[in-house]
Amino acid sequence: MLAAVQFFLCASSQVKRYQVAVIGFYNLENLYDTINNPLINDDDFTPHGVKKYGTAIFKDKLNKLSRVISEIGTAYADNGLSILGVAEIENDTVLQFLVQHPVLQKRNYHIVHASSKDARGVDVALLYNPSYFMPLEAQKLFVALPGNSKDERFTRDILYCKGLLHTDTVHIYVSHWPSRRGGQERSDPARMAAATVCRKHIDSIQAKDPVAKLIVMGDMNDDPDDRSIREGLRAKEKTSELKTGDLFNPWAGWLEKGVGTLAHRDRWGLFDQIMLSQSWLNKNGPGYHFFRDHIFNPSYLAEYSGRYKGYPMRTWEGNRYRGGYSDHFPVYMVFLRNVIDYQ
Repeated sequence: MLAAVQFFLCASSQVKRYQVAVIGFYNLENLYDTINNPLINDDDFTPHGVKKYGTAIFKDKLNKLSRVISEIGTAYADNGLSILGVAEIENDTVLQFLVQHPVLQKRNYHIVHASSKDARGVDVALLYNPSYFMPLEAQKLFVALPGNSKDERFTRDILYCKGLLHTDTVHIYVSHWPSRRGGQERSDPARMAAATVCRKHIDSIQAKDPVAKLIVMGDMNDDPDDRSIREGLRAKEKTSELKTGDLFNPWAGWLEKGVGTLAHRDRWGLFDQIMLSQSWLNKNGPGYHFFRDHIFNPSYLAEYSGRYKGYPMRTWEGNRYRGGYSDHFPVYMVFLRNVIDYQ
């Protein structure tokens, strides 16, 4: 049974009753296990590595992340998140530990995981509550890095998952695009390559179903107004600018107000985004429609003093365990489905 919530319409005495779905994204900042994997560069995240990453730190990290995930969206739905995309996880093992944590266990989250050839061994994945969402198919979309754009040979694959959100068929992309390491200008072609792969797959779906409900989420390592987002994905904030097939991206307005999801060199960025096909904007159409977008940034997730006050409280300060949550704030969207109108 999906959660329902009531909203009072100011224009009349009428009350509308909705079913609610909450969909989010969270970069978990290096959620590794403690076991050395010789196939990836995870030596630092082991008990004998420079970070002294042992069981105590791993458990503390799980405690903190489970709290955050358990609270996202509960202002709208008692069960919180219906779907959560995640990045910077080493494997599905760490996700099993996470979803089985006592704080999250009652949610019964299931996992769709995409293992890739990323040099650091970090992947993306999708967590979902089966009371809300049922996957129908999933695949990895390989992103080939252009020459000289990155020192690395491989980046994270994009996870594509098609499924049913109640009765709505939805197409979800979970991404963690190439970083800006080496310089934003040099690495820009790498993110454009990721955007092109995602956009090509979107085009193939929209060619068959022009009103398909699509969600593109992830840590894009670019802001909403950067080229990979506006040109590569064709994602824009102003509905008046949207053309056929374009994506809706509400996050630029947050950044203009000085609110972001991460900070670098004393500047806010908003790399963590969720973008939608235009079908979600039709409040009178069948199924779910977009209602609101949020950055989840309660005070306990932020630095409480000093030069970086208000910025996300990160897990690591160099090789010292800072004991924070993540260097990114999560983002989420609320979707509503009309149940009944009554006086």
